[in-house]
Amino acid sequence: MSWTDERVETLKRMWGEGQSASQIAKDLGGVTRNAVIGKVHRLGLSNRAGVVPADAAAPPAPVEAEAETPAPQAPAAEAPEPAGAEPEEEEAASPIPARKQIIPAGQPLPPQPSANEISPEALASVREVEKGAKRLSLMELTERTCKWPVGDPATEDFWFCGLGVQSGKPYCEAHVGVAFQPMSSRRDRRR
Repeated sequence: MSWTDERVETLKRMWGEGQSASQIAKDLGGVTRNAVIGKVHRLGLSNRAGVVPADAAAPPAPVEAEAETPAPQAPAAEAPEPAGAEPEEEEAASPIPARKQIIPAGQPLPPQPSANEISPEALASVREVEKGAKRLSLMELTERTCKWPVGDPATEDFWFCGLGVQSGKPYCEAHVGVAFQPMSSRRDRRR
């Protein structure tokens, strides 16, 4: 199957009308839904986030309206809506959720909320230990060296602690104190 100019124009027209990729593939014949999606992507057509398909935009049939509301109540439906009220159709539309910002590789992450705050004593201890650290690269690490990363991995000034590890842990004593926080006193009281 090849994409002739005529088939591409049909695709563009149907896509613009809000037809689904499956409907377009069925109408064109000899092409899959995925092929239609791929062609739409290559053509750079919009993703139609705000487009409503032709079937959904059509008003309900008059027969349904007559069956739902008796004739005497019709004038009451034409009464003006109270201030601040929105039409039902707008209430049914759900807002598009905001996407999280994507941070490119090598950029520092924004501050993250911490569930456990590190005590100032532990931070002071870590700073003292890091002054005497071996400052190893990734290739110099062994199972006996502290694997605590220090600095930004995207910079030249990135290193690992490299001091001797505590038994059964990947870090030295100071970094174990920061990495493995004790349970909160409230959790201790429950036990």
